[in-house]
Amino acid sequence: MKIAIASDHAGYELKEQLKQAFAEVEWLDLGTHSPESVDYPDFGHAMGAAITAGQAVQGVVICGSGIGISIAANRHPAVRAALCANATMARLSRQHNDANVLALGSRIVGFEVARDCLGAFLATPFEGGRHQRRIDKLGQPAA
Repeated sequence: MKIAIASDHAGYELKEQLKQAFAEVEWLDLGTHSPESVDYPDFGHAMGAAITAGQAVQGVVICGSGIGISIAANRHPAVRAALCANATMARLSRQHNDANVLALGSRIVGFEVARDCLGAFLATPFEGGRHQRRIDKLGQPAA
C-alpha cells in the first residue's frame, strides 16, 4: 500500500526519520525535500490532492505544530486528517473516525512518539458499525 507523506521545513527532519523507520512502506513523498523555508498550506494541499486522486489511500502530514498543515489537508473533502500527540489518539482516530491522514507536530512530539503514533495509525483498522453513521455525516453540509 502506498502512503503519501508531506511536510513543511519544520517537519522535514521528522519526515525523513519516519520514512527510514518505516522502510517497508512504499512512500509517496510530496515534499518538501529540504529544510529551506516553505509554506505549509502548499504541502497540506498536495496531500489533499494525492488522496483525492487516489495516488495514496493514507498519508502523513507534518509541520511545526501539526495544526496548520492539518487544516490545509482537511480543506479537501476526501481527507480526514487527525492531529495526534500519542499512540492512543492515533489508534482511536483510525478505529472511530476512519482518519486517513495522520498529522504530527515536529515541535510537539519527538521521534519516538511520532514513530509510535505512525505505527498505531498504520496497524489499526476502522471499526465501522456505529462509527460509520458518524463518518457519513462528515460528508454532509452543516445544519
